[in-house]
Amino acid sequence: MIRARATRQTSYTIIVLVLLLGELWSQERAALIQNDIAVFYPADFDPSRQLPSFALENEPEEQGALPSSWSTRVHFSEAFGKSMAYVEIADGTDLYGTGEVTGELRRNGSSIELWNTDNYTYTRHFGRRLYQSHPWVLAVREDGSAFGVLADNTWKQELSLTTDIMFLSEGGPFRVFIIEGSSPQAVLRKLSGLIGTIPLPPLWSLGYHQCRYSYYPDSRVREIADTFREKRLPCDVIWMDIHYMDEYKIFTFSPEKFPDPRSTNAYLHDKDFKSIWMIDPGVGVEPGYQVYDTGSEQDVWVKTANGNNFIGTVWPGDCVFPDFTRPGTAEWWGELYKDFMATGVDGVWNDMNEPAVFNGPGKTMPLDNVHRGSDIIPEDVHERYHNVYGMLMVKASRNGILKHNPEKRPFVLTRSNFIGGQRYAATWTGDNLASWDHLKLSIPMSLNIGLSGQPFNGPDIGGFSGNASPDLFGHWISIGAFYPFSRAHTSRRTTDQEPWSFGPKIEAVARKALERRYRLLPYIYTLFYKSSQDGSPVMQPVFFADPTDLELRREDEAFLLGPDLLVIPKWSSRTKLPGGNWRSITLEGDNDEEDGYQADLRIRPGAILPCGSLIQSTVDYSLDTLSLYISFDNRDKASGRLYHDAGDGYAYQDGEYALMYFEAEKRGKRSILLSHSTEGSFPLKPVLLKITLISDDGQRTIETRLKKKAQRINF
Repeated sequence: MIRARATRQTSYTIIVLVLLLGELWSQERAALIQNDIAVFYPADFDPSRQLPSFALENEPEEQGALPSSWSTRVHFSEAFGKSMAYVEIADGTDLYGTGEVTGELRRNGSSIELWNTDNYTYTRHFGRRLYQSHPWVLAVREDGSAFGVLADNTWKQELSLTTDIMFLSEGGPFRVFIIEGSSPQAVLRKLSGLIGTIPLPPLWSLGYHQCRYSYYPDSRVREIADTFREKRLPCDVIWMDIHYMDEYKIFTFSPEKFPDPRSTNAYLHDKDFKSIWMIDPGVGVEPGYQVYDTGSEQDVWVKTANGNNFIGTVWPGDCVFPDFTRPGTAEWWGELYKDFMATGVDGVWNDMNEPAVFNGPGKTMPLDNVHRGSDIIPEDVHERYHNVYGMLMVKASRNGILKHNPEKRPFVLTRSNFIGGQRYAATWTGDNLASWDHLKLSIPMSLNIGLSGQPFNGPDIGGFSGNASPDLFGHWISIGAFYPFSRAHTSRRTTDQEPWSFGPKIEAVARKALERRYRLLPYIYTLFYKSSQDGSPVMQPVFFADPTDLELRREDEAFLLGPDLLVIPKWSSRTKLPGGNWRSITLEGDNDEEDGYQADLRIRPGAILPCGSLIQSTVDYSLDTLSLYISFDNRDKASGRLYHDAGDGYAYQDGEYALMYFEAEKRGKRSILLSHSTEGSFPLKPVLLKITLISDDGQRTIETRLKKKAQRINF
């Protein structure tokens, strides 16, 4: 603890000294790459030490000189062995983003260490250093306009927001991108043009997930699946942690615990579940073990500074680690999924990929380990590639899974990642704690990850470490039903944490919360489609409702699910809510007695919210019955949209999807005109339409059929 405090104080001292030496700052070459995006280069920028970019999807082309009217500029300096980039902010500017990190939603005054670290319950390094690195800041000015700062640098670095915006890197000089926008939403759309968006996930991955470290043997997995169905608790996925393996060796199955994984997966599929199984990067050193033998034959392992295979301790004991900077390694890794996926595995969980090394310095590899690279990726030390090790791993995993299951959309979850890694995997926030603090912390954490380009994220519902009380789990599952990634997960020696484990009352609370999520799946799937197109966060801060409302800038308890649904935790007592007539919405099935746990939901004025029927898994997903919740704005108008496709596969890329647009207008006190149009060739025509008008006087519902492009409906 003394050493940690000393390190923190040293960082602040460096920052203060650099700020005092303002004359050392310099602004070097800058250029436009788009009208509202500029790149800044320090004078001594060395491409061989920084490129290729791992953050950017493609290397941009310069479009011309930076105009003199460009206001947000980057200044560079070097001192105390660090390369630095500095961006001044105006008074009243609020800062967000910064990726996966603890703390409040508003990041002003904070300091973050960008060095991917296995950080159990977030206690190491004051929670300032976690499993992922996002060298990105979203700055929202007082008038609601915004800009973003992206440091295109993978080296170990610190992001200081104690005064303005400063990056201090252990590597050489690096370039910085500045994105200007009329709103924070506009900046994020432009960011996605640089770093890419999430691929459209399979529909089943948006359901509820149940996990434990670990469910074993296979009979226990069957028992969990059976109980969900018997108790009619909606769920789509059951997860397998490392105890399914043979002595923790990846790509193997324990002959005692899981003697027939094909049968296990078939049983889950018969019960309308999918399965996700863990794969770590550490490969046990064991001659005769196929993964170790084939990897050694192809010389795929990360090397020490003297050229030997690096060996570190993880779950199997002594392990070697794939060098994913090498194309041959990535191809070899992808081929390992051929037989693995053939057992009926649906998704893959890449964990421990910071990489975590139990006996390594800082619980990872030595900084001078060598990654040999390729013609594109230069050979260099681990310090350069540490922060992208997990990203390169999940890229190789995704490509391998897609090669061997080409008709299905891959689902990969990763613990470690880097900005831009949303192109390959969803994520969760690592090993949190079963505590009220971590429940409340999960909301600003997930929001800021979404504001950093990764919309598909969420925490372990209920907390990973420690025993959740019934009350805590009840409140957590009630809000967890609205996370983009909704998974309960707990550690090995904790009490059971399935929804029924806390007694009949909390079981009923969980059932209601999960039923709400499943009714909302048409809306949630539409949000993910939009995110795959333009990078919009699925889970959004309340200030997105009105970026000019300064009262909303610090709100980190309530949040938006997409632009149209406001979610207010039942435990929240100090929420700042957007102006306008956000009316309370009661979903079908919510009409029973208040249980004291469910989040309060409000709909945006002028929104049409599409919902579906209650189902137990997405296998039964159907829009034959479609519910539209309509809340008119002050002009008596409302609009919304609905995305639909096969739920898996890639036919949607060839036009086999349906994107339906709805518009509604009041026509008198008890009549509306409902219009719709559809693009795409996928069939979508609801047999039954349930329309609920939400007004200050409550809700009224009518059942009808969608007969015409425009039809008058009387209530």
